[in-house]
Amino acid sequence: MKPYLADFSKLIKFRLTFLVVFSASITFLMGSKMQVSRGDIPGIDWNGWLILIAGGFFVTAAANCFNEIIEKDLDKLMTRTKDRPMPAGRMTTGQGLVMGLVMGMFGTWLLGKLNLETGLLSVFSILLYAFAYTPMKRKSPIAVFIGAIPGALPPLIGYLAALGKSTTFYPIDYTIAVILFLVQFAWQFPHFWAIAWVLDDDYKKAGFRLLPTTKRDKISALITLLSAIILIPISLLPTFYGFGGYYIGGISLIAGLVFAWYALKLYLNLDLPSAKKLMFCSFFYLPIVQVVLLFDFITK
Repeated sequence: MKPYLADFSKLIKFRLTFLVVFSASITFLMGSKMQVSRGDIPGIDWNGWLILIAGGFFVTAAANCFNEIIEKDLDKLMTRTKDRPMPAGRMTTGQGLVMGLVMGMFGTWLLGKLNLETGLLSVFSILLYAFAYTPMKRKSPIAVFIGAIPGALPPLIGYLAALGKSTTFYPIDYTIAVILFLVQFAWQFPHFWAIAWVLDDDYKKAGFRLLPTTKRDKISALITLLSAIILIPISLLPTFYGFGGYYIGGISLIAGLVFAWYALKLYLNLDLPSAKKLMFCSFFYLPIVQVVLLFDFITK
């Protein structure tokens, strides 16, 4: 049983799937707090929260499954991915396709139970990730921009899911949802490029072109640094628009400066240790900022 669970975990990229679901579940709670404060609902819909987690898990797992089907032959070339179940020969593409379709349809159905927008965005996310971002990785660094869109949809999906089937919408809800999307969208560029720097040698075996200049050079490091700097003002938008307090403002500023500092170290040193520190910093940045925002979320 354990080998099958291990293969399933690799197939769906469990850690990535968990991060996606975590992000959506946090923003669902933000949206719920806003609904409760307006008297639209008596309390947090925990059943809806569980549906979002399950639906988000299956949709994300399906997108990752389709990604691995498309890249099976390329995964064989890379040390990091050659032991995944399909390139290793422990699972056929047919089996993977069936699993992906079942998870995708079931996950979309679950999210559609919350509201139409959530279901449609989940389908859009699968299509963009699997069939636009995945093939573009070998063609151009623009793939990072394309991949950042479905990667930033979870907080938007989570917040909209909290609105349920309400027919009353307020401008502040759209403002909050878009800003949550923008923060995660901006975060992905230094995050992606730090990973691409660390794994560049492996990526080259499969022909992936993910660094800004496709090389570990000064310009790629500079663009990564600029993206980390741009994240700082974007992360302060919740406080600027009044739905985030001063605590999240302070944490976002400190976390953003630390993030930018590690990006600066990469620019100055152009080495793997600096890229790894930036990469690990990116792993901690997002959940910290999102959790603090949840507890410093101001409803009006």
